Amino acid sequence: MVMYRNSARICCKTESGLKGDLNMDVIIKGDYEGLSKYAAKVIAGFVRKKPDCVLGLATGSTPIGTYRELIRMHKEEGLDFSGVRTFNLDEYLGIGIDLSKPYNEDQSYARFMYEELFRHVNIKQENVHIPDGRAKDPEKFCKWYEEEIKRAGGIDLQLLGIGGDGHWAFNEPGSSLASRTRVQALMKQTLDDNYELFYKNAGVSREEMPHFAITMGIGTILEARNIMMLASGSKKADVVAKALEGPVTSQVTASAIQLHPGGVIVVLDEGAASKLANREHYKHMEKLKEQYSL
Repeated sequence: MVMYRNSARICCKTESGLKGDLNMDVIIKGDYEGLSKYAAKVIAGFVRKKPDCVLGLATGSTPIGTYRELIRMHKEEGLDFSGVRTFNLDEYLGIGIDLSKPYNEDQSYARFMYEELFRHVNIKQENVHIPDGRAKDPEKFCKWYEEEIKRAGGIDLQLLGIGGDGHWAFNEPGSSLASRTRVQALMKQTLDDNYELFYKNAGVSREEMPHFAITMGIGTILEARNIMMLASGSKKADVVAKALEGPVTSQVTASAIQLHPGGVIVVLDEGAASKLANREHYKHMEKLKEQYSL
């Protein structure tokens, strides 16, 4: 699948007052299932076109449906991951995968990826890269991770979600839009959100959960040749509108999507798209693309 970047032309204004034009595809699907299938089709297109492509992967609840559809494609359609290389966005500092524990008791992002995607497809272990939350020297590891991405030739497609406060990965509000892979202290909203989604069910107290993480920086993410951001549900509607149609600001780090010079695609369900000022325009452009097989 080819990404066409002429679906929407948006004028954005940064904090510094600079203006720029942005071309991006904003795809609005009826529900989460439609969103997930569309996103998986995009990823599969990259894998089929370039079998040794480099994928940037994300965790959280939103991409789970996409990963399940990719697993189905692998099992039923022969989608081949044997040459694919992956780099994950982030990991909690101080923890790592522990396969001796039940899945619900292991809150590492490495375990999430193992359970939700990797163990179900034919990806090679040596091609999987996830930040090491147990690194003895985290700062040294972060520099190494940046170099590994470069040695792989850069990321062909970076998959992203968006946090409740508009963050990408663990780039919390106030993070530099030029930031690199680093250790990041987590803000209260992120801790609250992740506690309710993951740690509470594992019987881990709010105080015991990790308060720091290793994360790719915004500058690192923007170097991917293509990016695809997913968002689902009406709870994300306000922050999606800020990221796509508001000013570019470090207070909403996902707004950096407006600065990306390459292929940009945003896949939303109706709930997440409900506050977009240009919502009908995006739908109109999608219909035109379908009509003319673009």
